[in-house]
Amino acid sequence: MKQVSIDRVLTRIVTAGVPAMLAIFAAGQVEAQQSAVQFASASSPERAVTFTADIMPILQQNCQVCHQAGGIGPMSLMTYQEVRRWSSRIKQQVVERNMPPYQYDTDVGIQDLKYDPRLSEEQIQTIVDWVDSGMAEGDPADMPPPVEWPDPAAFRLADRFGPPDVIIKSTPYTVPASGQDRWWQPVVESGITEDRCIRAIETKPSVTGRQVAHHANSSWRVEGAGFGGGGQLSEYALGKIGEIIPEGACRTAPANGQVAFDIHYWPNGVEVVDDQVEVGIWFYPEDYEGQYRQTLTLYFLNGGRGFDIAPHGTLMTQGFHQFDTPVRIDSWQPHGHTRLVAMSLQILRANGRTENVSMVSNWSALWHHSHIYEDNVAPLLAVGDKLLLTGWYDNTENNKYNPDPDQWVGIGDRTADEMSHAWIAVTHLDEEGYQQLLAERQRRPVSEQQQD
Repeated sequence: MKQVSIDRVLTRIVTAGVPAMLAIFAAGQVEAQQSAVQFASASSPERAVTFTADIMPILQQNCQVCHQAGGIGPMSLMTYQEVRRWSSRIKQQVVERNMPPYQYDTDVGIQDLKYDPRLSEEQIQTIVDWVDSGMAEGDPADMPPPVEWPDPAAFRLADRFGPPDVIIKSTPYTVPASGQDRWWQPVVESGITEDRCIRAIETKPSVTGRQVAHHANSSWRVEGAGFGGGGQLSEYALGKIGEIIPEGACRTAPANGQVAFDIHYWPNGVEVVDDQVEVGIWFYPEDYEGQYRQTLTLYFLNGGRGFDIAPHGTLMTQGFHQFDTPVRIDSWQPHGHTRLVAMSLQILRANGRTENVSMVSNWSALWHHSHIYEDNVAPLLAVGDKLLLTGWYDNTENNKYNPDPDQWVGIGDRTADEMSHAWIAVTHLDEEGYQQLLAERQRRPVSEQQQD
């Protein structure tokens, strides 16, 4: 068997995700610029599908943020000539739902998500029909105007909320061009002088630092609360944009606290000098009082206490979690490394019924997405219900992201190790609030709630 350098493969995987975050919010930004653009139906008998009228709007809304000069995409898709050259590859990638890169199954559980960049079935069929019918260019007059792309150094959530109310920066750290995993754990003052309810959070490595920042977690330190007693502020991994706290809930930014960073760097061949990670925080108004507390917490599968995956072997892990009060699940973000291939979230009701909430069956370590449920479908759990998390691992040659199937793989913090957990944002309710939400939407299996 051909031997592959794990350093080289992991470097390629990490580097490929440089500003992955741009892809997530591209759809929303371009949609706002193109509010007058209407997609033609691919099945319409009135005219043929053309590049200018049908394909370019899809590319602008979903693809060009990465596939442009200087972007992370391997080719530019800005002109008819460029797109025609890659048309067969584009067709394959969209049909297999590899692109745009948002790993979330379309036929399992809740589908009503905030900031969902997946192509619709109609858009995919439009691309297929265009390629299969000969790739007509169409009338130049039908071409939509060029898009003004965002500054890659800007906060993406600023498009919705304006500039952050507070920006907290880690102290500088120089990442060498080569070497093993590095962890940088500075503690800085927050500069926040009164308790405030957070509306949104975005953790943003520098533009050059995105290719070496594997993850960047942050937590509060508050005098008298003990280590970790201040709670989690945010979590970032390759591809994630940020977190939005629903109205009615409050994730508190404590007064006079500190922020403790836990930044995992992976050298990839280029020295990054004095890199800093920024956390942008948007607050609710000063008089806002969230009725319920929201937390972001790491939930382990298999207790997180350890496992080993044999060479050319597979593994399944599970974790069960329950709560002392009724809760609402606001978002779910699977986490693993190169051997994780799938993860699911289910609810095991107290009556024994199991309900599917979310499934990612094509996990990729290149893209870490926080799947944020729309408020009216976010799963509700009564006391006695349990969250059931399941992860599947593949250490064989069939896993295209596997750097070396001949190795034993254990749980650990290094990029070459594996992890088995999910970051979940939970709003902690009382019985009155739980019953109120139930009254607002008819109680039925979670997998059907998106039809409300």
